[in-house]
Amino acid sequence: MKKHLRVLISILLMLLTTTATTAQDVSKTHKDSLDCIVTKYYDLNLKIFQKNSTIEDIDKAFELFTDDFTYIHPKYGGTYTRKDLYNGYARNQKNGGYDGKVTNIKIESKIIGLNAVVVERRFIEKREVGIKEGKPQMTLFEFKEGKISRIFEYW
Repeated sequence: MKKHLRVLISILLMLLTTTATTAQDVSKTHKDSLDCIVTKYYDLNLKIFQKNSTIEDIDKAFELFTDDFTYIHPKYGGTYTRKDLYNGYARNQKNGGYDGKVTNIKIESKIIGLNAVVVERRFIEKREVGIKEGKPQMTLFEFKEGKISRIFEYW
């Protein structure tokens, strides 16, 4: 009887340990996927900001967004729908607003949570004399079903 009890306890402990490990792996995978989406968003934006960018570059960035996506930037006009933001990108591109002045986007830090990522970043820009890092800026990304559902700018 003692032997059966020890075997049963051993099996239960193995099952509990396996379940805990699996739960940690899922959490890590989820965080990694959110981090990957944010990185891709900034990579695509950097490409859009270049002089030779195309409407297809903008389309690729918008593939990362949900259909009900919103962009919120209280300092620069408030809340924008997905369509509003897309039209703004297209207008800026058509009017030459994307001229290659932004040469990089430097990520200072990230906090990744459950369906949200907060990023501190800086634009690296060409100036008349050399290259200069911009001021740090904070952005919150919220996610639904693996896509960006809301971006809130805190700068």
